[in-house]
Amino acid sequence: MAVSGRKQSDLLGSVSAGSAKDFDHCCEPCLTTGQRIEAHGFCVTCQEYLCKTCHDVHRKTKVSRNHQILQRNDFDKIQTTRKSNNECTEMCQVHKKEIIKFYCPSHHALGCNDCITLGHRSCKVDYIPEKCVGVADGKEFDDVMQKLGEKLKEASEISKKARGSRININDYNKEIIKAIIEFRKEINDRLDLMQKDALNNAEEIKSNTNKIIQHVLDKCENMISGIKCLQSSLHAKQSTHQDGQIYIDMKRAESTLKLDELNDAEQTLMHTNLHYSFQRNAELETLFCKKMVFGEIVDHSRHESTKVTKAVDRLIGKENINVKTVSEKLDCNITGCAVLNTNKLVLADRSNNKVKLISIENKVVQEEKALDSMPWVIL
Repeated sequence: MAVSGRKQSDLLGSVSAGSAKDFDHCCEPCLTTGQRIEAHGFCVTCQEYLCKTCHDVHRKTKVSRNHQILQRNDFDKIQTTRKSNNECTEMCQVHKKEIIKFYCPSHHALGCNDCITLGHRSCKVDYIPEKCVGVADGKEFDDVMQKLGEKLKEASEISKKARGSRININDYNKEIIKAIIEFRKEINDRLDLMQKDALNNAEEIKSNTNKIIQHVLDKCENMISGIKCLQSSLHAKQSTHQDGQIYIDMKRAESTLKLDELNDAEQTLMHTNLHYSFQRNAELETLFCKKMVFGEIVDHSRHESTKVTKAVDRLIGKENINVKTVSEKLDCNITGCAVLNTNKLVLADRSNNKVKLISIENKVVQEEKALDSMPWVIL
């Protein structure tokens, strides 16, 4: 449905952003998950603003159904300033029924009473409800927020570099394929397998490089998402004076800032070769520079009427011809030979299980045929 005076995209942007310009108070439980939703009520007992959903749940839950809740029309009765909340509310991940109340500076670990008793008895630990007083207004909070901002900027820059690198590697890959195809047009159909191998190799390079780049992007995106969520949570708790939770999130932030994941990601990106090119096989290029013909037009009727009637008693050697092809790893073992005409020889290569047609004039292997067994003689 069209809305007069305002584009639909503008409305969607306003809803998704949930900015403070659209409403005065946000639902505080929803802020902990990064959502900015307009407050529908205020729980005097919990000292929290609630959206419509959280308000309804608050009314139904056994532990909170009797809490005093003010409706939106009564928000002016709420005190403009609320006392700083030093109470810790986050439950321990190890001891599910215990609340996190301690921080061990020696091990950079948050924990409940059981955690400290079991694992940090000899450590000098901080009691968070005492240590967190005024933390939201202190220099440490400002330093953490500044470092988070710097880390966010760094992650965004590396992510930008990684995206650019992915574009470059795709462009280089296109050039490789173009060079392979252009070179392929210069050679005959018997190089199909070599072309396929070259294309597969190029695809593998692109795939492996893109995996590295994607790994870097995933690290950056995870870091960006985590930092934004942490920033949002810290700002939200600062506005509601939840110093205990702010202290906990700050310590988590400090641990995040100490990680070298971004540095590792950048080093990985720097040491990843992103510029590839196709280099022609020098032997093949030299071979095709020679004066050669792709094939001959043979008059079979003439050949049938002019069959050889005189046997060759012996062959007299004039010069050496290298009959080993590029694809062969074993040295040739010629066990049979026959003359077709004045310029052609047929050889039996026992080592490589092949029969080869040799051009005496051009001194090259003109054709070859792979066999299932070792040839011995040419009859």
